[in-house]
Order: sequence, then structure tokens, then C-alpha cells
Amino acid sequence: MNEQSLIEEAKSIVMGAEKRNIKLRILGAIAIKLHSPRFSSLQEKLNRKLTDIDLVGYSTQRNEIINFMLENEYEIDRELLEYIALSPRLIFKAKTGNFKIDVFLDKLEMCHTIDFRKRMEIDYPTISLSDLLLEKLQIVKINRKDIIDTIVLLREHEIGDREEREKINIKYIASILSRDWGFYYTVTQNLTKILSMLYEFEQLLPEDIEDLRNKIERILQHLASEPKNLKWKLRAIIGPRLKWYNEVEEILR
Repeated sequence: MNEQSLIEEAKSIVMGAEKRNIKLRILGAIAIKLHSPRFSSLQEKLNRKLTDIDLVGYSTQRNEIINFMLENEYEIDRELLEYIALSPRLIFKAKTGNFKIDVFLDKLEMCHTIDFRKRMEIDYPTISLSDLLLEKLQIVKINRKDIIDTIVLLREHEIGDREEREKINIKYIASILSRDWGFYYTVTQNLTKILSMLYEFEQLLPEDIEDLRNKIERILQHLASEPKNLKWKLRAIIGPRLKWYNEVEEILR
């Protein structure tokens, strides 16, 4: 299945589920591409390939989601059936097209946890831009494809301080990270890394680099200035000497 067909498939699943009153939203690179009509071409220029579909739904609709997917000719990965039965994540395989669909329930639990239970209705058919940015920046060993996704997301959108259409809500992000030093550390380390790598991407124009640098520096400044709670301050004293993130099992990658 080509990339455009994969994007249309993701949209079709979410829209079909919505007609059944099943709440699903698109995560990851496809969501970023949908939100970035002006700069999604950077994904192609930087050789970022779309391969799978990532979704999030409510755990209270677990059975409805499974039945909906099976009715739409997706099958549960039988090799992971026992794992799926106990997991906050459903994994389906397309009968045709050779791709898989991950459906996270309530939360994305990877290196750090992002809770979507009060965030699903903010946007459609994807999660919010702020959650998309957190999704990418929570990866401790961030790789090139996730850096490219982050670059496209930041290049396309402005930074705001409330939930607005097509703006990244830095106030929300800062509020999350001000309560969790480990999450804060991972995000700020990744932003600093991306900032240092901008000139390595030959496809970026000078105006792209300038825009990205300004936005990343603004985000870092806002995160640093946000008041932190006592738990955050105590954990900061220990720093990275103690592991600050969750190990991601191979099955979750």
C-alpha cells in the first residue's frame, strides 16, 4: 500500500468508527502529515516513509473497537493474542497491504506516559498538536524519523498558550512536564539535540532553520520558566544518575 492509500485508510477507519460512536484518533507521522499541508513535503525530501497506522481509543470501548476492526477485514495478530488480552494496546494486521494497525487504549505508555482520556475530543481525526509533539519528544533514544516528524510539526505550526486550531499549546505541555522531571528531561534533551542537528539537514532552507530555531528556543525557555512542584525539584536533585524513563519492550516498538 502506498503512503497516500495508508493515509486514506487511517482516515477511513476513524470516520467509520465515528459513525458507530466509537472514538478513535490518529497518532504519529500520519497525523503530522495531515496537519502539515505546507511542509509535509519535507518528510519526502528527508526520506521519511510512512509504514503503519497508529490510533488511540478508549479502553471502555475495547470490545467495540475489536468488533469494528474485525468487521472491516482486519485481523488480530495471532502471535500476540495472549499479550493483547492483557495489554492496553490492540494490534491488528491488514489482510492486504502488508501493514499493521496499533490501537492504544487511553494512554501511550512508552518511555513516558501520555494520557489521552481528557484530550480525545480536542481534535479530529487526529490527537491534538500538543499531544503529537509530546508523543515524538517522549522517546529517550529518539531516531531520525521521529526528529523529521518533529521538524515538520514545528515548521508548520505556531506556538500558542491555549488550545487553538492548528497551534501548539505550550502552556499545556509545560504543565505536564512541570510535574514530571523525567519527562521534562527527555523532552528538553531531545529539543536541544534537534536544535544542534538542524544544519545537518541539507534539505532545510535558511528560513526553515531560523523558524525552527526560534520556536525550539521559545519552547525551551517556556518549559524552564514554568513553576515546578516539590516532587519535580526533589527528583531533579538526583538527575539522570537514576533511570528517569520506562524501558520499552521489543513488542511495544
